Amino acid sequence: MARSSTMSPAILLALTLGPALAIGMTLWFVNDLLPECVVTEHQRVTAPDGEFDLVTFSRACGPTEPNIQAVLVPPGEEVPFDAASFLSIGAEADLQPRWDGYGNVELTLPQGAEILRQDPSVAGVEVIYR
Repeated sequence: MARSSTMSPAILLALTLGPALAIGMTLWFVNDLLPECVVTEHQRVTAPDGEFDLVTFSRACGPTEPNIQAVLVPPGEEVPFDAASFLSIGAEADLQPRWDGYGNVELTLPQGAEILRQDPSVAGVEVIYR
């Protein structure tokens, strides 16, 4: 006659909770090592049709170089820390953001600044760089 093998509930609990606890503690420790990103909003201009807010901001994730970025977000919403900007410049600058009469975004680029990203359009909106 074959013997059935069963584990006690205490052993099953230890085999389940031990790895889960180790993984949880590792994630907590690694998360503590990663720098927290801080988004600082500089200017916000709502589109004439009210569909988007044009926001210029800087993002700091630990010790970072000066930067200025631009993004479109739904009206009144905060810029998420992981927002994908359509313009990113490696300098601090006033981009003088505005919407023109045709619904295009206009931004002023600082001379000599390092351009990290410069998209010609975003969300179906043309971007004009001055």
